[in-house]
Amino acid sequence: MEFELRYVNGHIEVYDAAGAFRFSADSQGEALAELEDLAA
Repeated sequence: MEFELRYVNGHIEVYDAAGAFRFSADSQGEALAELEDLAA
């Protein structure tokens, strides 16, 4: 599945391919780690 990371007001927001909000994270690294966990 494809995701888009957006930097918004000091944090990262993650959206899926349909543009729906999935979750937020404090950093890009944290967002990528969460995505890896979802893929496992």
